[in-house]
Amino acid sequence: MKVNATLSIVILVVGFLLFTLLNHLVLSGVRVDLTENQLYTLSDGTEEILSEIEEPINLYFFFSEKVSEDLTSLRAYAQRVEEMLREYQLTAGDRINLQIIDPEPFSEQEDQAAAFGLQSVPVNQSGDELYFGLAGTNAVDGLEVISFFQPDKEEFLEYELSKLIYALANNVRPKVLIYAGLPVGQGVDPRTYQPTPAWVVISQLEGLFDVDVVESLDEESILAADLLVLIHPQNFSDEQMFLVDQHVMRGGKLIAFVDPMAETARPQQGAMPTPNASDLNKLTSGWGVMLRDNEVLGDAEAALLVGGANGTPVRHLGILGFGTGQLSSSDVVTAPLETINLATSGIFDVDDIDGITATPLILSSDYSGSLPAMQFQFLSDPAELQKGFSPSGQNYVAAVRLSGRADTAYPDGVSGDEQVILTGTEDLEVILVADTDLLTDRLWVQVQNFFGQQIASAFADNGSFVENLVDNLSGSSALIDVRSRGQFSRPFVVVEKLRRDAESQYLQSAEDLQVRLSETERQLEELESARVSDGLLTLTPEQEAALGRFQEEKLRIRKELRDVRHQLDKNIEDLGSSLKFLNILLLPLLLTSLLVGVRVLRLNQVD
Repeated sequence: MKVNATLSIVILVVGFLLFTLLNHLVLSGVRVDLTENQLYTLSDGTEEILSEIEEPINLYFFFSEKVSEDLTSLRAYAQRVEEMLREYQLTAGDRINLQIIDPEPFSEQEDQAAAFGLQSVPVNQSGDELYFGLAGTNAVDGLEVISFFQPDKEEFLEYELSKLIYALANNVRPKVLIYAGLPVGQGVDPRTYQPTPAWVVISQLEGLFDVDVVESLDEESILAADLLVLIHPQNFSDEQMFLVDQHVMRGGKLIAFVDPMAETARPQQGAMPTPNASDLNKLTSGWGVMLRDNEVLGDAEAALLVGGANGTPVRHLGILGFGTGQLSSSDVVTAPLETINLATSGIFDVDDIDGITATPLILSSDYSGSLPAMQFQFLSDPAELQKGFSPSGQNYVAAVRLSGRADTAYPDGVSGDEQVILTGTEDLEVILVADTDLLTDRLWVQVQNFFGQQIASAFADNGSFVENLVDNLSGSSALIDVRSRGQFSRPFVVVEKLRRDAESQYLQSAEDLQVRLSETERQLEELESARVSDGLLTLTPEQEAALGRFQEEKLRIRKELRDVRHQLDKNIEDLGSSLKFLNILLLPLLLTSLLVGVRVLRLNQVD
C-alpha cells in the first residue's frame, strides 16, 4: 500500500506539472478578468472598432524602464497600459502590430520617441528623460500620438486608446455641418465697415475637421454630414425642426448651443430690444429637456470680476467661471478641463424619460439661482444683479448629454405631401449647451497681432470644450460607447501599512541625515571662512584633513539619503513580488498539496 500511496503522489505532482505546461502552451491566449470593474475587458465599442480595421496598424509603446526604477506607482500604471495594449493586440490579431520600446538615454529609441512627438519628463538631477507614451501609424503614413499617459486620467485609458486606433483606421476627416445663427465667420462690421475675423473656436474646428458653416439648413447638406452643430437656432420653423428631428432619428449626432439671451445676436431692424433667445424645446421636450423661458443662470460662487459702474471691480452674477467642481469628472469631454466661462447662460430642466440617459456636463454651484433675462437688457451696473438675489441651494444644469432611445417629435410630418418619416431611434446621441456666448473670443481667448499673424492665447478651456464635443460625437457610435472605466488603483491594507511605516522611517532617517548634512556643510563653510579671513592661500595639514573628512562625510550622508529612499521602494516592490508569488504559484501548490493529502488519507483508510 505504501507503494500505491507513493505512486499516487507522483502521479498528482506530474499531473500538476503537465497541467501547468498545458496551460502555458495551449491556454496562454486565454484571459480571465477577475477585477471588480472589469478593467481589462474591452468594451463592445472597442471590439467593434478593432473588427473594422482593414489595414494593419503599428503601435509603438514607449516606457523608460531603467529611468523609472524608483517610480513605483508610475511603473504599476505603465504595466496596466502595456497589458491593455496586449489585450487590443490579442483581440485584433495580425491587424495590430505592437512594439514595446525602452528608450534608454542617448539611444536610437529615444530619438525615435522624440521624432514621433512624444513628451519627455525629467526625473533626476542627471537630466535623464522619462518617456511614457504611444505612437501609432497606418499604411498611408498617418500618425496619431498619445504624448504622455497621465495616471490621473486612467479611467479614460480605453477611450484614448480606442480613439487613437479609430483615427488611424479611418483616415478621413469627419464632416461637420455648423448652422450659425450668429456672426461666427469672417464678415464685415456694419457699424465700421471693417472686416471681422472668424471666431477662434470656428478656426480651430476648421483645422481639425471638414467644416461647413451655413446660415440655413437643407436635407442634402445634413445627409452629407457626420455631425450637425446648431449655434443659436432662433425662431426655427417646423420645417427646420423636422430636418433636425429626422437627422437624429436616423442616428445622426447633434450638438446644439441655445441661449435665453445671446449677447452677440444680430438685432432685428425695427424691433423693440428684447432678449435674443433660442431654444429647441419643441424637439427636446420629448427627450426630457426644456430650456427655461427668459431665465438666466446666476451663481454667486462662480461669478467673475468685471468693471462696475464707477470702475471698481464687482462680481457679475451672470458671467460665470465654472471650475472642476462644476464640470463632470466622469465624462470624456469635460474631465480634462479646468475652467469654462459662460455669460447669461440658460437653465435646463431635465426630467427622467424611459429609455433616455441624461448626463449633466456642467452643473452650477450650491450658491446659484435664476435671474430674469430682461434684467440684463439695460444693465448698467452689474452690482444691481446682487440686489434681491437669493441662491436656491439647487444645482442647475447648463449642459447635458442625452443617449438612448427616442421617438420623433413629428410623427405626422410637417406638410401634406407624402413623406418618409422615421418614427424613432435606438441610438440617440445629443449634447445640449445652454449658452452661445461661451463660443465668443472675449470669454476664453485673447487674440494679438504678431507681425501680421493672429496669435491666440487662451485663458479658459472653452475652445477645448467645443473641440472635445465635436471630436467625441463626430466619431462612430462605437467610439462614443467607450465610456470611462473604473480606477486601476485599489487600496491594499498591507501595502498601505508598509508604505506608511516605511515612509515614517524614511522621514525620520532623512531628517536625522539632513541635520548631519547641514552641520557638516556649516563646518565646511566655517573652515573656508576662516581661511579667507586669515588671508591663507593654503590650508594647514590639520585643516586639510578636516576638510577631507567633512567632504567625505557629506558624500556619505547624501548616499545614505538615496539608499533610504531606494529601500522604501524596494520594500514595496518586494511585497508586490510576494503577492504575485502567493497568487501565481503558492496557491496552486497548496491546492495540489491538499489533493495529495486527501488522496493519502483515503489510501490509509483503505489500508
